[in-house]
Amino acid sequence: MSSEPTPQPGPPPGRRPRRRTVVAAGAAAATVAAAGGAVVWARTRDDGADGARRLAEEVARDWSAGAWRPELFTSTGQLPADLAAEYARLAGGLAGAPPAVTVTSVDTERAGEGSAEAALGISFDLAAHGAPGGSVMTYTTTLGLRRGDDDRWRAVWAPELVHPALAGGATLQLQRTQPPRADVLGRDGTPVVTATPVVQVGVQPSRTSDPAATAASLAEALDVDADALAERIRQADPDAFVAVITLRRTDYDAQRDVLQPVPGAVFRESTLPLAPTRAFARGLLGTVGQVTAEKVEESGGRYAAGDVAGLSGLQARYDERLAGRVGVLVRTDGGEGEAQELFSAPPEAGEPVRTSLDEALQLIADDVLAATTSPSALVAVDTATGEVLAVANSPADEGDRALSGRFPPGSTFKVVTTVALLAGGLDPGETVTCAPTFTVDGRSFRNFEGEAFGDVPFRTDFAQSCNTAFASLSSRLDDGALPATAAQLGVGAEWATGVDAFAGDVPAAESAVDLAAASFGQGRTLVSPLAMAVAAASVAARQLRRPAIVLDPAPAAPADPSTAADPADLATVGVLMREVVTSGTATVLGGVPGEPVHAKTGTAEHGTGDPLPTHAWTIGYQGSLAFAVFVGDGSSGGAVAAPLAADFLTRAAAVRP
Repeated sequence: MSSEPTPQPGPPPGRRPRRRTVVAAGAAAATVAAAGGAVVWARTRDDGADGARRLAEEVARDWSAGAWRPELFTSTGQLPADLAAEYARLAGGLAGAPPAVTVTSVDTERAGEGSAEAALGISFDLAAHGAPGGSVMTYTTTLGLRRGDDDRWRAVWAPELVHPALAGGATLQLQRTQPPRADVLGRDGTPVVTATPVVQVGVQPSRTSDPAATAASLAEALDVDADALAERIRQADPDAFVAVITLRRTDYDAQRDVLQPVPGAVFRESTLPLAPTRAFARGLLGTVGQVTAEKVEESGGRYAAGDVAGLSGLQARYDERLAGRVGVLVRTDGGEGEAQELFSAPPEAGEPVRTSLDEALQLIADDVLAATTSPSALVAVDTATGEVLAVANSPADEGDRALSGRFPPGSTFKVVTTVALLAGGLDPGETVTCAPTFTVDGRSFRNFEGEAFGDVPFRTDFAQSCNTAFASLSSRLDDGALPATAAQLGVGAEWATGVDAFAGDVPAAESAVDLAAASFGQGRTLVSPLAMAVAAASVAARQLRRPAIVLDPAPAAPADPSTAADPADLATVGVLMREVVTSGTATVLGGVPGEPVHAKTGTAEHGTGDPLPTHAWTIGYQGSLAFAVFVGDGSSGGAVAAPLAADFLTRAAAVRP
């Protein structure tokens, strides 16, 4: 029995052979025949359409995945040593995000002679480079296919494979144009952050012979680190722009005569989205600046070096909305002939974000805190709507403690405890002893500075902020009473502010000692200044007020809690808060012009030491304006925080209807 293949008839005249079968080790397909105990492998080699098509599909898959395997390619000249690097050079800015590549057709008419061509459909989604959605650059390119002496099909590498316009030695260039950034608006729809002229101060190393002297002069004028700046100047390229600081145009103009004579100093004018002042709600609004290398990498192509983006706060959270989408232009660069424009998409403008901020009140709040030497915060809330009118922090650039801080509330939390006690039947006229100390399961509680008022009505305990009275009353509450009541006033409740904000954490009591400490705002209870301003606003409104900060786009509203505080109980607490001002710990607020002020002061121990350091608090409301003032290092709420509240309300009276 012969192992040779049976001869096949030749093709009809005028047609090329599409397949031939050979006996060869290492070919792709095999059949097995057995005769006389012998095994014979009959292997076939695909030298027609199937082999060419499979290779074209493989190249298309690789390109779509951003891969370039040299073993799949040959060249009519010299095959580049690094195909991936050569592709990146030819594709320019497009190389960062591979296209979708499909094989649209394969011409195998000359496959029997070892030659074929595939048409590849190329589709670059330029949204991956920051362009508006739907910006897709499509074209068709030709992939040559050749069968080599080793009987393997290989793709023919050529620059025009990347794009037909590159045949003359050109490369592709991607140009991006950022649209102007949209404004952040205040409550009334006017901008509180808008494009503002700025001057970037820098140094060109080649223009100074003494980097240390240049750095020293700029440091003296601009309060920057002279040694660090001098080292950056020395390390930079001679013609580089070594950034020092960006100044508002008005600030630069005030120092122009000092800055311009400094050897090596250079200046760039532009605009940046800025608020009316550097401190203006800075913790909430955040900052805008040139993207870092890390942000470029994390953006997945949305940003490129030199772009401007939101770096923190609301500017970062709503960056995509405010920034819009860049415009893109793809064209050829270099090579023979004139440059060709291959694709363009115009930029898409960003959309504003409207906040609840009242510009006049925010400026006042910032200014009130500017004189404090301790980290502090001030929040103002509209009692009718829950809209947050002012959010101030001092220092302005050390985080947003007003919204995100986590602090024990001290005696301001007695507002919550009193609502819970009233719901349980407490009469404000009931005598509740204010002793120097009160002991619960071996734990002794005391009053601020050892005060004691004896057998007095509860309303006096509230006005004078007696801790021991509240500790003694805590036994009337169940373990979950304070978390449930706090949520009815917005503390620890679900919020929808549109920004990062801490609503508070009021854990259920785990022991009688735990409950006693929580009753006057110590123990494990933590709040933000915003949370306590919301509690005051809820008392003023006689119903739950949740804070609102971002008004458009409006976040989805959370569901109301299953139960609500009794409006009559909230009205009673309001009366008690008024007595804090008329005869209690916040009499400094009694002279504020306008409607009566209702308040509650607080002093909260925290940290470690003997004595323990204390936070100072004052919360309250006047007419439709609720507020919370927090001072990180203060002896007492009445002595430290209440005067700041009085200053704020007095100034606010001059600008509010």
